[in-house]
Amino acid sequence: MVRWDAEDYGRSSSAQQVWARELIAKLRLQGSESVLDIGCGDGKVTAEIAALVPNGRVVGIDNSPEMVGFAARGFSGESTRNLLFLLRDASDLDFREEFDVVFSNATLHWVIDHRPVLHGICRALRPGGRVLLQMGGRGNAAEILAVMDSLPADPKWQRYFPEPVNPYAFYGPEEYAGWLIEAGLTPVRLELLAKDMAQPGKVGLASWVRTTWLPYTQRVPEELRDEFVSHVVERYVQSHPPDGDGLMHVQMFRLEVEARKDTRRLD
Repeated sequence: MVRWDAEDYGRSSSAQQVWARELIAKLRLQGSESVLDIGCGDGKVTAEIAALVPNGRVVGIDNSPEMVGFAARGFSGESTRNLLFLLRDASDLDFREEFDVVFSNATLHWVIDHRPVLHGICRALRPGGRVLLQMGGRGNAAEILAVMDSLPADPKWQRYFPEPVNPYAFYGPEEYAGWLIEAGLTPVRLELLAKDMAQPGKVGLASWVRTTWLPYTQRVPEELRDEFVSHVVERYVQSHPPDGDGLMHVQMFRLEVEARKDTRRLD
């Protein structure tokens, strides 16, 4: 399991927060719902959801103790009394008919097998409940991944990569439709969306690589990680130079999934 630096991630995840706000708007919350946020991370997105349901409750879960601890410390007190953070694994949800909405942003591409996640989501939802998920989809960040996958062939780095790195599951709508039905959920919308990840120059790109692509960077000894990240950035810049405003762009694809649970109760 990778070890997250919650503070560092928070400084480098502005694009993810923008996309999360776009996703939250699609929830059309009325103010009294019970919401489960899978992959709460540093908690800032979960707290925004909680502010929209003052008469409801929000539970944010993550399998990173660092993230859950950071979120719990950062969002406590009277203004967040309807907000709770728990250490949980998305593949082993133990909730039963507790939530009106299950939400997840920029998380589930870290899970290889999504079927147990979706079965857990179905159990956690009340009859008539809704699901809105967004994650890295087929083709996501392919160009920068190609750069990182090429570096282990470099003699300087190959000792740290004795086997290929394959930590992500970037699926398309075709796989997901069947998995939803198998889990007892009714698909409403499945869409692969192109997104532009813009970072402020080489420094911004390096910060994003350092804080996000941990399955690669954490294989390298800590004293060499900055150099490894610099190599990633320099190779990427060779074929993807900054634009006229100095911004670095990465082509991203997000799989967006809407589903619902029918009104029959569980046996």
